Amino acid sequence: MKFSSRKDILFTTIILGVIVFVIGLTLIEILKGEVQQDEYWVFPIILAVLGLLLWMFFGTNYELSKDGFIYRSGPINGKISIHRIHEIVKGKTTWIGLKPATARNGLLIKYDKYNEVYISPKSNEAFIKQILELKNDIIISE
Repeated sequence: MKFSSRKDILFTTIILGVIVFVIGLTLIEILKGEVQQDEYWVFPIILAVLGLLLWMFFGTNYELSKDGFIYRSGPINGKISIHRIHEIVKGKTTWIGLKPATARNGLLIKYDKYNEVYISPKSNEAFIKQILELKNDIIISE
């Protein structure tokens, strides 16, 4: 089953704010005529960074199957076997570590001994219900 990522106002504001800010600064420099011909190499880099931000914003999703849990967020992706997952913490927000998520108050999936990944599916409850159908001994904590 595939789950889209929830997008909260904080993440949306940061991503779209950075995009508008960078595009605005670039356009101002172009319209003022202050961009020299030898500075054009910067534009592909700016476009690449903006493309990466948009890819992460619109390309974040999760997939559950009997084989495992797959997460994707732009260039960040991975697969975790369902049998390696031992705990899910609900309503948790982490600011460090692996975070293929676009919202706060998501799920912290703990697997192996010390590994964890933070995700933000549209519905935490639907995700938990689906994963418990695949492996019913996962500890759910708040």
